[in-house]
Amino acid sequence: MKTVDDLLSAVLAGELGPDPAELTATSVFWIHHGTRLAGGNVTYLNQYVLTRVGGSFGGCAFEAGEIGPGICEEASGSPLATLLRDAPRPLRMAALDAYLAARRPHREAADAEAVTLPAGPPEVRAVARDAAIAGLLDIERGAKVALIGVVNPLVAAIRERGGHPLPCDFNLRTTQWGDPVSTDMHEVLDAADAVVATGMTLSNGTFDTILARCRERGVPLIVYAQSGSAVARAFLGAGVTALSAEPFPFSQFSAEPTALYRYRAAPREKREKDGS
Repeated sequence: MKTVDDLLSAVLAGELGPDPAELTATSVFWIHHGTRLAGGNVTYLNQYVLTRVGGSFGGCAFEAGEIGPGICEEASGSPLATLLRDAPRPLRMAALDAYLAARRPHREAADAEAVTLPAGPPEVRAVARDAAIAGLLDIERGAKVALIGVVNPLVAAIRERGGHPLPCDFNLRTTQWGDPVSTDMHEVLDAADAVVATGMTLSNGTFDTILARCRERGVPLIVYAQSGSAVARAFLGAGVTALSAEPFPFSQFSAEPTALYRYRAAPREKREKDGS
């Protein structure tokens, strides 16, 4: 599959598992969350819509005002296929994520490496999370790394691995250290030796563009996903080089140890040998 719409069509056609018309979105809920890490100068404001299907959750962040909490009453209890076809894009992505996560939970995936984030305050957990994400980067010192969706601890983690961050974000103008943040995704994609992108690109519709550009240039693409972590996993080895998947409940909502799951695409030689 080349695009998210291809994946969505395959799910609706029942090609990847149970017919979603026979599954129920047991609950749909909406979270508005704000946080400022100690020593930082940025208050991160995030909105999420989440969907539960059986024993799994799917989630997707969205821009402020894009959907409201009333969506919870309207969508809870709906057939999953209805949300996949007719819901606003963030909820469609959350429903798709829930479907794929229910089919193969991250906690049961044989190819996933579980990384436990330590108990503690947000600063400790954020640094551990972003170090785990940066650990998926296989770069030479001085490599330019496009960071699409800026989180300050991840900027620091990329630098610690010897990379030169090229930050890009719609909502930030500078990093914590005063680095300019581009609003032009194409500018950083064309200059990068590697790309790290947030799962929120699934919500705003830019994921397919990033995926295609990285394929064209042969550039590694690492996705760090709370939004659509199981959706991004579907493209592992097909444009996505590595993935940090963090299913709900996300790390910022707990002070206890929680897990994220790291995936790496199989080397090309192994995929060809296996016929995949």
